[in-house]
Amino acid sequence: MLPQFGRQRQIGRDTSVRRFWQDADRAVDAQGALLATFDQMAALVRDFNAQRAQARDEERQRRAGRTATRATHAATADCGCGTVVVGRWTGHETRALREALRMTVPDFARHLGVSPETVSGWEHHHTPIPPPTMATQAVLDETLTLADSNVKARFLLILDTLNHRT
Repeated sequence: MLPQFGRQRQIGRDTSVRRFWQDADRAVDAQGALLATFDQMAALVRDFNAQRAQARDEERQRRAGRTATRATHAATADCGCGTVVVGRWTGHETRALREALRMTVPDFARHLGVSPETVSGWEHHHTPIPPPTMATQAVLDETLTLADSNVKARFLLILDTLNHRT
């Protein structure tokens, strides 16, 4: 049986996409693997959207003359997969990752496939100019994803410290 594509809403949520993956999982006898992956991606998207909304709120508060405490741009995902998500890589996040990995600027640059000057440029600007390319951001994401739990914990601690200094 093929999945239905109609929009079905319950309590403001669109369930048709999840239902599609549920039906697809059953059709190919994936034993829940497709649905579990969909649920993980949905959790990551929710985290990213929450971070983006928080950043918009902070910007509104800043423009209104209020000082808002910067929240970290990284958060542990609610999906239970133990991942750490970065919505947008800026100088703070790249520096925190490099320090959490205990790498020097040249070693980190070599790992990413960029010049040490590029890494230094990112780290000395809150918003890197130019920002990491999409390919470089994907390498940063992968590096963080593959890091062990100690590196991820250090990353979050270092990032929190860097964010509270500014």
